[in-house]
Amino acid sequence: MSKKITGEDGKTYVQKKPFYKRWWFILIVVIIIFAGIRSAGASDSDSDSSSTSKEAKVSSSSQESSSSSEEISSSSESSVSSSSSTPQSSSSSTQSSSTSVPREYKSALNSADTYANTMHMSKAGLYEQLTADAGEKFSPEAAQYAVDNVKTDWNKNALESAKSYQEMDMSPESIRDQLTSDAGEKFTQEQADYAIANLPQ
Repeated sequence: MSKKITGEDGKTYVQKKPFYKRWWFILIVVIIIFAGIRSAGASDSDSDSSSTSKEAKVSSSSQESSSSSEEISSSSESSVSSSSSTPQSSSSSTQSSSTSVPREYKSALNSADTYANTMHMSKAGLYEQLTADAGEKFSPEAAQYAVDNVKTDWNKNALESAKSYQEMDMSPESIRDQLTSDAGEKFTQEQADYAIANLPQ
């Protein structure tokens, strides 16, 4: 509450609370703190899940390299002696190349994986999303690395997009136009043809 104070001149003045003691300021601070805690918790769970998926990818690639070295060891002795150094050198070059990939490129690849496999984007649409000012704002080099290295089936993405347009009662030719349009999905003509040919009737 405000206090009434009589000044030296005899007038009565109202002394207001400082802004930081007012109810609306406290409410704003509580909301900001709650939002900060919530977003910090969400980013922790995202990083945990991404680190788990990275560990799974690393273990699967190490299993693949060990199986390839077993195949090499089963061949003749002369080929083993000449090729046994090759897997080791290729493994070390693979490890050094994966560690030399910049963090921005890895982040772009993670984003590309999400866009390509959950939103079923085309290659060109994915590149645009990664580099757009209204999108992810990655460098063109990082976006190109991500588009080149993302694991997805572009034909399947075109088909999934076509199915969503089919649910809107669009004709096959309208769907094809939307899939290949520069203002639309930006799939290639071949990917659009595949999607139209495989749409459920």
